[in-house]
Amino acid sequence: MKYEKVVKGEFLSRPNRFIAKVLIDGEEETVHVKNTGRCRELLTDKAEVFLAQSQNPARKTKYDLVAVRKGEKLINMDSQIPNDVAGEWLKKGNLFSENAHIRREVTKGKSRFDFYIEDGERKIFLEVKGVTLENEGVAMFPDAPTERGVKHINELISLKNEGYEAYILFVIQMKEVFLFKPNDITHKAFGDALRKAENAGVKILAMNCEVTEDSIEILNEIEVDLNE
Repeated sequence: MKYEKVVKGEFLSRPNRFIAKVLIDGEEETVHVKNTGRCRELLTDKAEVFLAQSQNPARKTKYDLVAVRKGEKLINMDSQIPNDVAGEWLKKGNLFSENAHIRREVTKGKSRFDFYIEDGERKIFLEVKGVTLENEGVAMFPDAPTERGVKHINELISLKNEGYEAYILFVIQMKEVFLFKPNDITHKAFGDALRKAENAGVKILAMNCEVTEDSIEILNEIEVDLNE
């Protein structure tokens, strides 16, 4: 996944979860933040950030904040991009065959799922979670309590019990990580649901990504540790 036009800036402040103040070429600019999470460990004073220029001239904000440099790590923090990245990766024949029929945003009952895949006789539902939280090479999710995330996991367990295959794919929006763990300190209920899902036969995968200033692409599978 590649962004059209990206410029570099310096983070100044975040008045609310939707906007940030950024210095671009010496001028202060109000930009849209494409991640409503807290991201406090990312958006620090004078952090180097990267902004995609909007192609819509009618928008109030000219730029979207899509990536940030944290030490030596370049982290994509666009919460809307993991599904696109996962879709590109799946269509290349990863995880399923190249002939698999892949659909996005599919409703089953009263719930909507990120992907529904039919691959021969196989019928699969797959949920994607983008991950931006990292500590010393360990990626964690969530960075804030997510009842919606717990609901998604329980729905996948129900689908598995109905005879479908079910997957949870954690797209880690950086490269320099070696392990994924649920963030039990922040939301133990999510970790408990994830462990319950694994015991029920839901497949849990974590993939790191190659991230540049203007692109992101799934790279390699990393180890998942669900122990408390």
